[in-house]
Amino acid sequence: MSDLIDDDGPTPNAPEFTVSEISGAVKRTVEGAFSHVRVRGEVGRVSRPRSGHVYLDLKDERNVLAAIIWKGVASRLATQPEEGMEVIATGRLTTYSGQSRYQMVIEDIAPAGVGALMAMLEKRKAQLAAEGLFAPERKQALPYLPQVIGVVTSPSGAVIRDILHRLRDRFPRKVLIWPVAVQGANCAPEVARAIRGFNALTPGGALPRPDLLIVARGGGSLEDLWGFNEEIVVRAAAESAIPLISAVGHETDTTLIDFAADRRAPTPTAAAEMAVPVRVELLATLDALEARRSGALSRLLQHRRQRLADLSRALPRPETLVESAAQRLDRAADRLPAALRARIAHEKLRLSEASAALRPATLRRRIAEEQRRLDDRAGRIAPALNRLLRQRRADLDTRTARLRPEVIARQIEEQRTRLAELDRRAQTALAAGMDRRRTRLDALERMRAGLSYEETLRRGFAVVWSGDKVMTTRTAAETAKGLEIQFQDGRLALGGQRTKAGRKTDEPPEQGSLF
Repeated sequence: MSDLIDDDGPTPNAPEFTVSEISGAVKRTVEGAFSHVRVRGEVGRVSRPRSGHVYLDLKDERNVLAAIIWKGVASRLATQPEEGMEVIATGRLTTYSGQSRYQMVIEDIAPAGVGALMAMLEKRKAQLAAEGLFAPERKQALPYLPQVIGVVTSPSGAVIRDILHRLRDRFPRKVLIWPVAVQGANCAPEVARAIRGFNALTPGGALPRPDLLIVARGGGSLEDLWGFNEEIVVRAAAESAIPLISAVGHETDTTLIDFAADRRAPTPTAAAEMAVPVRVELLATLDALEARRSGALSRLLQHRRQRLADLSRALPRPETLVESAAQRLDRAADRLPAALRARIAHEKLRLSEASAALRPATLRRRIAEEQRRLDDRAGRIAPALNRLLRQRRADLDTRTARLRPEVIARQIEEQRTRLAELDRRAQTALAAGMDRRRTRLDALERMRAGLSYEETLRRGFAVVWSGDKVMTTRTAAETAKGLEIQFQDGRLALGGQRTKAGRKTDEPPEQGSLF
């Protein structure tokens, strides 16, 4: 029965391998059998370390294949792998002995059909829209008539010829062309560099800065237009300070740059039509506006002339307007001399009434009253100061017990200084008051002397007396018994014997002496 049982004992004749030998054998087997493969799958995890290499996973519904894209290959790829994108990767299989696993070294990667491209496009569109790059408030208005237009396109295609031809037909403008590749791996970086280059130009420099940009390309498949869906191009278009028109593809073609641009044109020719107006139409519009302006001005002038004629018929003749005023002026001129004489007589009467109240005795009495008031106030100042001094000394004595000697001494000195200042101010105020009173008294005295008739005598006038009466008329003087004429230096009697001093012999010695 023992012969029927296999012997599982050791087989000392089997060869032994090291770990490195096994790893090398597996590596040669895998690389020899899978030196060139194309793998279709969904991109899973994507890692981009600082080294520049790209690590990713290719997966289907059941398995996962690790993959790597070396730095030099990753920089040349037309389509960068993104998580969730279905791709076809071309490369070779190899092993990584450090972790005992196999992986794929990708040499090229491309989306797996149009559906994958559209899915990636929609995902990128949603991401950029969430950042606000497609927001309507970011879009700028196009200039009505740009002086310089910058065109980003291929210099050898039919697109640039269509644009130039359309601009020349509508309104010739200066055009700057920035040549770029419009498809392939170089398309996206060159277009983005062109947009940023136009924006970097200095206004007024040797090379004029465009007022408007047109990014144009003819129609093509989704793959052909893919460069205009790249994120670098969309961000450059959104950041452009110069208004930008996107004219990529035909009417049915839509790229992400269309959403970031300020305006989208269905074709490059339509972009040229958006850029400038029709010069002939502008001239026709200007002519029509000029004709309307001339007609409106003519109608306005005619209306104003008619209105002026209607208003002039309602106005009276100029002679009628001034006749009444001329008559009033003549009447006023006739009444003016009499009115002036009456005014002078009235003012003389008022002067006489006012001068009658200004008698010397009244002025002397007023001066005496003011002098008494002044003396009374001067006499009250000294007692008031003494009372103030006594009150301040009493307050000082009351506070002495509560204050330190040095504080008391300082306060005494301050109060003494303040008292001296008050005394000085009182003396100054008293002197100023006396001066004002004297000045007012002198003014009153000058007024009295100016209103006295004796001042009139000094100017060459004389007063005719008859006893105690003043003779103001010739009739009264002829009927008087005796007359005296008062001059500045005395009186002169008429009709009687005069003394050497000019007095009558029968007058008292001082009669007629000077006032």
